[in-house]
Amino acid sequence: MTTAELPVIAAVDGSWRSYEALEWAARDAVRRGLALTIVHVRPLNRRTSQEAQRREAEELLAESVGRVAQVAPTLHTSTLAPLDFPAAALTALSEHASLLVLGSRGLGGFRSLLIGSNSLTTASMAQCPVVVVHSGRADEEEAEAETFTDIVAGVAADESSEAVLDFAFEAAMTRPGARLRIVHGWTMFSSMLSGGPVFDRDAAAGAAERTLAELTAGRPEKYPQVEVVQEPVHGSASHTLVTASATAALTVIGRRKGGEELGFGLSPVAQTTLTHALGPVAVVPC
Repeated sequence: MTTAELPVIAAVDGSWRSYEALEWAARDAVRRGLALTIVHVRPLNRRTSQEAQRREAEELLAESVGRVAQVAPTLHTSTLAPLDFPAAALTALSEHASLLVLGSRGLGGFRSLLIGSNSLTTASMAQCPVVVVHSGRADEEEAEAETFTDIVAGVAADESSEAVLDFAFEAAMTRPGARLRIVHGWTMFSSMLSGGPVFDRDAAAGAAERTLAELTAGRPEKYPQVEVVQEPVHGSASHTLVTASATAALTVIGRRKGGEELGFGLSPVAQTTLTHALGPVAVVPC
């Protein structure tokens, strides 16, 4: 089975946030023509029999399947309920998924946190792209289809942006009429680090525009159906992405692979965007 044929996996824990993510995953699986696997992961509770835990998991998954049937009645759906620590299990399952979809927070943790530890850890370590669905919009199908049409991609001036752009263009292709906004934040300091002009703001801005043109070269011809807007932004890229996420169908950011064990899975821009976004965010391993 190729990567393009692997299912979308949605994780549920009974929280309304996870059900929003489930419905988002179901619609996205339909758009991509993929199957959906619904997963409920829970650590082994030694104070409750495994049989009781199994029944609870089966009931939750049955309810989840019913929810999917209302949103996407023709979608092929399967279920899985491993007993393991959630982040570890989801990271392992990501090797066999085209996309992993999570709610921003589950039943546990502090109410004041905008994103839960399991979602943050999984997004930092998964082998496939992870979409974290922030609450409040996933069940608004009409709004998602008609109002939130932009795909926003945050890119850096290096090869890590290749995977981000591939994912963003493919996501835009599955949404008729979607516009792809490619955002590249720059400062005078970043211009200096990349060998560009140090004190000439206009020259630095021009260099940022050329960087975007180089990053996207060839893709508009490959995806002629997608309207593309290139946005070199002077200042904080994370602030721009968080602001854009409020009206975006999806915000796409990258994560460098290989630094997970040292805690370097997410850059400061990626972590800020993921933590404070106002809509669904895709984290793409680069």
